[in-house]
Amino acid sequence: MLILITVTTLLLTAIVLLVLQFTARNFRYNWLIATGGALLGWVSVFVWQGQMPLAVQFPAWQPEALFSQSPTFVGDGIAWTFTLSLATLCLAIILTAVVRSNFPRPINWVGTLILTSLGILAVLADNPLTLVLIWAAIDISELIAQLRVVKDPALSERTVVAFASRAAGTFVLLWADMVSVAAGQALDFRSAPPEAGLYLVLAVGLRIGVLPLHLPYSGESSLRRGFGTGLRMISAASSLILLARIPPTSLASPITPYLSILVALAAVYGGWQWLRAPDELTGRPFWLIGMGSLAVAAALRANPVGAAAWSCGLILAGGALFLSSEQNKWLARALLIGAWGISGLPFSLTATGWNSGLIPPLLGWLAWPILIAAHAMLVTGFIRHSLRMTTRVSSEDQPIWAKNVYPIGISLLLLITLLLGVFGWEGTLQFGNWFAAAITSILIVGLMWLTPRLRILNPLRAHWVRPANTSWLDWGYQVLWNIYRQLGRVSNVISNVLEGESGVMWTLLVLVLFVSFFAQRNP
Repeated sequence: MLILITVTTLLLTAIVLLVLQFTARNFRYNWLIATGGALLGWVSVFVWQGQMPLAVQFPAWQPEALFSQSPTFVGDGIAWTFTLSLATLCLAIILTAVVRSNFPRPINWVGTLILTSLGILAVLADNPLTLVLIWAAIDISELIAQLRVVKDPALSERTVVAFASRAAGTFVLLWADMVSVAAGQALDFRSAPPEAGLYLVLAVGLRIGVLPLHLPYSGESSLRRGFGTGLRMISAASSLILLARIPPTSLASPITPYLSILVALAAVYGGWQWLRAPDELTGRPFWLIGMGSLAVAAALRANPVGAAAWSCGLILAGGALFLSSEQNKWLARALLIGAWGISGLPFSLTATGWNSGLIPPLLGWLAWPILIAAHAMLVTGFIRHSLRMTTRVSSEDQPIWAKNVYPIGISLLLLITLLLGVFGWEGTLQFGNWFAAAITSILIVGLMWLTPRLRILNPLRAHWVRPANTSWLDWGYQVLWNIYRQLGRVSNVISNVLEGESGVMWTLLVLVLFVSFFAQRNP
């Protein structure tokens, strides 16, 4: 019941705002309604702690031969952590909207509230049927939102390709379900056959751009702060929750060490590009790849709690950074709390991130130094972007109430980052792997010291570097996309020929050649 209360509160608030948008365009209290609804939803998540675990199961669908499972939602410690992170992000987006240049913008708050509701349902999903349905809703919503604001045909094309990538991840999850059913066992995220575990990892990798390595989002997008941040974070969270649901016993495979190395290389790529990004919004796709890779690597080590920790760090620390747009010296320093949250140090949010639920083979150990280096780049880049004031605008023209409300939104995200390190779930008050965290800390100090001394560690748009918006990865996938388009053109030419006036003649000619070929083979 509490699950439905939280989701219903957010959805009803969105519906009220949408009705007011069409019936009373001059209504002046849209922001207060949006803030009140988001605040009630956020508070209701804390009430879950008194009755966990929670469960909501809907009646079975018909025919039962086709739908062996019904939509089911389960709220446990990991789901609560994800839900609290998403609810906090939703509230922070609405609170910080007061300093945006397009304020008030009720339609963006409607989208944020609806997406947050879908994201919460995704992290509570207990079986593939439920998760696939919500993934489809989130993906379609994101596709529509992107196509509405993107005017450049090249960016529209990348939007469709990104949608196709996430759809491929959805189909892989369905395939894992079929593999599990073929093995005589329904896939319900609590038990899965060994054949299905790696498919679940691949499904997440496709959706967040880790396996295979690709950029699911454009480096430049008109969906920037606010709604754009919510869209990116909620989409990532709805995919990453699957990593925390994979049974560790289903990952025992000879392929696992090789996947760990590939994921580590993706993490280094994301960390390196994030470290050298000219600003945090341009580097946001690489933040998602880098932190998502650390979560995937934790899942491959049979550490679902660690995967959840990296994922929530991605949402909370990243959300606080991406929503920070005003020049505020004290708030910039407070963002270093986010760096602490993703540091992996004892009693931090990600303290469990370096734990391992199984002893990896010799090949699996090769991924560790690569992952640690990637982690150091991500934290160093986070510190750099937090302290860089040149990418933020002055708040002198803002009204006094907006100046006071805006820091509350950022502070809530940082407060929850601290809270989840000491309260509420399996990752609470964990010492973690202090050795890996210590090495990462040493590397962070070294990178901070080397940054002003080595040009290669500086942002790509430094004064000696010509701006560039594409990378070798973009070029590689662009070549594949061009080949696909050329094949499509050839197919269209053939279709036009066959459908034209001479189509019958060409059909008869192909038939004669076909019959002649077989006549010669069988004299």
